[in-house]
Amino acid sequence: MAHSERNTDLNSVGYESLVWVRDEAGKEFSCSVNPGRGQVKNFNELSQEEKATCMDVNQIVGTERW
Repeated sequence: MAHSERNTDLNSVGYESLVWVRDEAGKEFSCSVNPGRGQVKNFNELSQEEKATCMDVNQIVGTERW
């Protein structure tokens, strides 16, 4: 799945709307979700619209954990 820029059509795109999830391969993503969505822990729990907002964390901070 290709990941793109955050979707500004979502109701909230600030830090408070971000969730950190992992996919089946263990890759970590930061994704925007609508407020009131509840606890999302797995990439597969996201809607297609929410998945389109995801950014691969390793592309942002590199492959080493900090």
